[in-house]
Amino acid sequence: MIRDVEVLVIGGGPAGLCAAEAAASAGAHVLLCERDGVPGGQLVKQTHKFFGSERQYAGERGIFIGKKLIDAVTRRENVEILTDATVLGMYEDGVVTVLKDDKHLKLRPKKTIIATGAAEKFLTFPNNDLPGIYGAGAVQTLMNVAGVKPAERVVMVGAGNIGLIVSYQLLQAGVRVVSVVEAAPRIGGFLVHAAKLRRAGVPIRTGWTVKEAYGNGKLEGVVLCELDEKWQQVPGTELDVPCDTLCLAVGLTPLSELCWQAGCHMEFIRELSGHVPVTDENLMTSVEGLYAAGDVSGIEEASSAMVEGRLAGYAAAASLGYDAERSRAEADAARAELRELRSGPLGGKIRAGLEKVAEKRRNAVC
Repeated sequence: MIRDVEVLVIGGGPAGLCAAEAAASAGAHVLLCERDGVPGGQLVKQTHKFFGSERQYAGERGIFIGKKLIDAVTRRENVEILTDATVLGMYEDGVVTVLKDDKHLKLRPKKTIIATGAAEKFLTFPNNDLPGIYGAGAVQTLMNVAGVKPAERVVMVGAGNIGLIVSYQLLQAGVRVVSVVEAAPRIGGFLVHAAKLRRAGVPIRTGWTVKEAYGNGKLEGVVLCELDEKWQQVPGTELDVPCDTLCLAVGLTPLSELCWQAGCHMEFIRELSGHVPVTDENLMTSVEGLYAAGDVSGIEEASSAMVEGRLAGYAAAASLGYDAERSRAEADAARAELRELRSGPLGGKIRAGLEKVAEKRRNAVC
């Protein structure tokens, strides 16, 4: 039996929750599928305070932002949330399949918003499969969700915002962070986060990388080395650092498998961290009625993901005829908000990536 759905939102992170609330506020009936046991995505483990504007919850901690977004959605009578519900596939006849409670559900949505987020990248080096080598997100989940102290001595690889924030949270959990290592010649995250680590005595080594890991059945240490201006390892600079955990915060890549399966026009955009769907100003992909919001369309901060979710939600509702004038006005406001978030020098990389997406779209139309 196939169930008809007005707006299907895939993913209950910041983008998906905001998309569901926006579409529902305009009057559309929304079904949100979240593969985890609770919605919230990365917000459920983010204890740090957000930047941005008041509308993006500046000054509030991610865990509390997630609760607000969940509360806003659950108050809507025209929103249904399925947790522990994994979307398996999207097919040419418009049917979407979902695994829920060991049952295979079939949905036929009029509009679909893919908000599946991103996955952590990994590094290649000898013995990178030793127990004790984690992605930063996994370590953050252990600490802030499961309440487990993940290590005693940690080396963090990556000085972007994730690496710096998780390093500080490790210190708060009583873990010794013996070094933060960054391959780039400068720190990539906000300097306010780096300053906290330096005040705590944590060395941040830029222009360094992991040469190899070692240990008998588990991680016992890593060998670091410097990189030259061509990103090649410099012989003779090796530094042996004993540790029981190596934490990798080397970036994210969009979880775009469903976009591929749906037949979206995909392009590799380095500035957006991988293959992303080519979307229009409403975040609709090349597949009619299929939208992509949040990290699945390019890696940014959660603030941008929330605004993109609102944009896609209002655009989907307007296309169904729900409160069309207001929905279009809200979509315009979201686009303006995104331009503000992406302004300035820190937004240069994202702007460059989005311009490439726009160029690919223009070329496809021509």
